[in-house]
Order: sequence, then C-alpha cells, then structure tokens
Amino acid sequence: MSSVTRAILLSLIALLFFDLMGLIIKRLSVDYNAAELSAYRNIFGLIPSVIALRYSEFWHQENRSFRIRQWPMACMRGLIVTLAQLMFYLSLGRIAFATATTISYSNALFMTIFAIVLLGERVGVIRWAAVLVGFAGVMMVTGLGKDTFSWDAVLPIAAAALYAMSGVTARLMDTDVPSAVVNMYSTVFAVLGSLVIALVFDGFSPVQSGTDVLWIVTMGTCGGTAVIFLIMSFRMTEQSNLAPFTYFGIPLAIVLGWLFFDEAPLDDLFPGSLLIAAGGLLVIWRERRLKSHSSGDS
Repeated sequence: MSSVTRAILLSLIALLFFDLMGLIIKRLSVDYNAAELSAYRNIFGLIPSVIALRYSEFWHQENRSFRIRQWPMACMRGLIVTLAQLMFYLSLGRIAFATATTISYSNALFMTIFAIVLLGERVGVIRWAAVLVGFAGVMMVTGLGKDTFSWDAVLPIAAAALYAMSGVTARLMDTDVPSAVVNMYSTVFAVLGSLVIALVFDGFSPVQSGTDVLWIVTMGTCGGTAVIFLIMSFRMTEQSNLAPFTYFGIPLAIVLGWLFFDEAPLDDLFPGSLLIAAGGLLVIWRERRLKSHSSGDS
C-alpha cells in the first residue's frame, strides 16, 4: 500500500472519529453544556496525544525536548481551538447535526483568506471565485434571508473560521519542531482554556450515570485520536491529495444524523452543500496547479 493510499485511509478514519465525537456531543448536549463538554473533550483527548508523543521517533531523536522557540504561538493555537470547539459544540446542541457539520467544512475557504492576511500569500481570480462560490453555499445552507434562518447557524461558521486560523498558524511554526510536541502544547492549553470557560460560565454539572462517563471518555478519545490520525496523514502526503476525500464527511453526516437523530434537512443542505464542496475543491485544485508549475520551473 502506497503512502498516499495509507494517508487517505487515515484521513477517512479520522473523519469517522470526528463524526462519532459529534454524535456523542449532540447526545450529551441535552444534559451538559457546551463549555463543560469542550473541557471533557480536551481532558480525555490528552490520552491519544500522550500516546502519539510517546511513539514519536522525531521527538526521541530530539532528546525528548519540550522546548520550542514559538511556545506563545503554540499556546495561542490551543486557545483558538478552545473557542472553535465551544462554537461548534453549541451548534450541535441547537441545529441539525448534518447542517452544523456541513457548514464547518467551509474552513478551507477561511484558510485561503487567513493565508493572505497572515502568510502574505497572493491569491488570483480563480481562488477568489472559489471562496465566493463556497460562501454562497454557506449562506444557502444557513438559510440567510429566509424565514427559517436562525442565528444559531452562525455558530459553525465561527467555528470553521477559528479552526482555519488554527490550521494556518500551524504553518507558521518552525519546521524542525516535532508535530507531536506542537499538538501537545495546543492540547494542554486547550484543556486549560476550556476549564476556565466552563468554570466562569455555568460550571460543571453532576455526571448523571456511569453510562455518561463512558460516553464522555469515548468522546474525548475519539476527538483526540482523530486529530492524531489527521496529523499522520498530513505528514504522509500533500493536503491536496486528501482534500477531495474530506468532503465525504457531508453525506456521512447526513446519514448519521438521519440514523441517530431522525434528522433529514435535505432541503436546507442542497444545493448549498455542493457549492461549499465545489469552492473548497477549487481552492485545492488551484493550489495544486500552482505547485506543479513552480516545480516545473525549478
């Protein structure tokens, strides 16, 4: 099996773990608020992070050092992820699972914008057109301008923007720093940030049953494992090879939302979800073309 094939399989498994995490969060949202669910997610998400660090060859080669020059940025990424989680988890408790998940896929479009602002990248007409197409899809899915529009639909948009910022700032980190160490910094500060938010707002509700404990632990480990699998897949091949498969998450979310919550918001999702996917794929296609031209010139 080639490295690209392995990377695709890992990214699809990560996608499934993310959706399983989302399903559990939506189930638990009936009895627990988004802030405490975010805290639980990060606390138990440390388990796969520690395992990944333990088996990181790069980290061992660096004498198991936790020191990084850009530690403030690594910590800031953790806080950004905390806010993104809070927005997304709130949306899962308030709108349909497939709707919240589909809107969150607009992060590829936000990454283009943040790459311009933070990385100084130049963006041509095609990529700007892709961004506009994708945002048109987002507006259609949220129902902006319709009587059915709810401001709760803005929550996954905010989450997508914050997740995109986390992804772009990762590209600002020194390349000689092991990914597992960067992930550990972000995870630890996500734990601290989510604990503070939970305590400041509504605090922690009593866990109602042993079954809920099992669901909470599973939620955290699913989320943490998904992140690790994504990191592994990104290191095996270029993101442009993985992006087309990412959008399998949209039909998967529709099926899972229907199976577990009897939700079928098809009228709300189409054709907007197709425009979101088209915009994201057009961005990736254009970046791939630019890379192929630059490699051909060198």
